[in-house]
Amino acid sequence: MPHVTAAPTHNAVREETHDDTLSRLAAVIATRSPQAGGDPDKSYVARLLSKGPDAILKKIGEEATEVVMAGKDADRPKLVAEMADLWFHCLVALQAYGLHPQDVLAELARREGLSGLEEFALRKAKARDAESDTDKDIDQDTDQDAGSQPPPPGAPA
Repeated sequence: MPHVTAAPTHNAVREETHDDTLSRLAAVIATRSPQAGGDPDKSYVARLLSKGPDAILKKIGEEATEVVMAGKDADRPKLVAEMADLWFHCLVALQAYGLHPQDVLAELARREGLSGLEEFALRKAKARDAESDTDKDIDQDTDQDAGSQPPPPGAPA
């Protein structure tokens, strides 16, 4: 088993809520967007946003891989640093899609108190219901289309 190093403590963080930090960082990211006048030649965020969603999502994939590698190495300080990079790039993605950290925090709050298994079962049931509704719509469209088409040649009228 790899040696586990110590992680930074919470004491290094000012007394504030973590969603305040996320909100402040999201606000800075918003000011760096090209739509807000951010210059891609002077700002990493502006450059990444100007490249579009594919570039942002690729960067998130790279950062997620680095999180996995740090975790596999049981390197806690590196895991924290890589997770911070991942969260940062996720905040950039939220900006690109017109979302805010509060949207994610609200979803987490909605899930609070549900077991992971209950949440998974609920999502699976909703997906199954949505698929069933889509199938019904397709069947109705097919029935309507079949009723409006003339019978094939040689078929009794």
